[in-house]
Amino acid sequence: MKKGIFKTAILILAIFLFFFVFSFRKLPSEIKYGISFSKFHSDELKLDWKETYLALLDDLGARRLRLTAHWPNTEPVNDKFNFSELDFQMAEAEKRGLEIILAVGRRLPGWPECHEPEWAKKLSVSDRQSEILEYIEKVVSRYKELQAIKYWQVENEPFLTFFSRANCGELDKEFLEKEVALVKRLDPAHPVLLTDSGEFGTWFGAYKRGDIFGTSLYLYIWNKKFNLSFRYPILPAFFRFKQNLVSLIYGKKPSLIIELSAEPWLLQPIVDTPVEVLQERMGLDKFNEMIDFAAKTGFDEQYLWGAEWWYWMKKQGYPEHWERAKELFKI
Repeated sequence: MKKGIFKTAILILAIFLFFFVFSFRKLPSEIKYGISFSKFHSDELKLDWKETYLALLDDLGARRLRLTAHWPNTEPVNDKFNFSELDFQMAEAEKRGLEIILAVGRRLPGWPECHEPEWAKKLSVSDRQSEILEYIEKVVSRYKELQAIKYWQVENEPFLTFFSRANCGELDKEFLEKEVALVKRLDPAHPVLLTDSGEFGTWFGAYKRGDIFGTSLYLYIWNKKFNLSFRYPILPAFFRFKQNLVSLIYGKKPSLIIELSAEPWLLQPIVDTPVEVLQERMGLDKFNEMIDFAAKTGFDEQYLWGAEWWYWMKKQGYPEHWERAKELFKI
């Protein structure tokens, strides 16, 4: 009996030491911050999207942006493309010498995760996939020569299959690889970024298929089943360990935090939520906690999620998040 307990204790200690040693990673001396922006999210907040976008560039001072070519906005009618919004965003970024990650695909940031125009919902899977490839080709071909383009992001957390399965269905890895191959063929000059969930993703599938890897980072969520706020019981070492593991298996490559949560997790629209609840879910204390936590993960480039909400809060008379974020973009 005692011998069995001793062996178990040794095994537990060995596992602990393995995780402890394997989580060592040199922290960057400086972090480059960016933001995500989408007209889609600005519309949800009932903001003037152009005003919001320009405020992010000129008042907030963001120099690195992740933009999204949401398919319903880009091709609202089959074979009739609308580039007016993206043209505006790209032109303003180009004028200011900014860096752009442009996301393409069916699954892009923002609930319900998978975004497709109404006309495409009636298509068979194979026909819809053909249309997705056509839309991606149009977007990449239009913007690939711009100096502002840094990376192409193909899909968003495609391996997080349990989340929004009802809207997205199961992952077709072969089709994902076709999307990546298409972007690489159209624009071999710019790397392709693939992303995965920081908390639930293994990272293996996205890491090995992309030139660049991006992870999300969420700490505070709202659990629908139990109707309560929940903080994931993880430490920054969890992210350092995963970086070390995937780079050991697949080799080192540039990696970043592509979606650092700095907006409240809700089950209803922000505009329908009392400000007191918004402050409880993502007050300045939690905002700072997210920044401090992420700084210890080992990633030297981090894109914050929630910039449109900071601007919305500023317009409601609560500029604290906006002003705190300004400090980050002075670095």
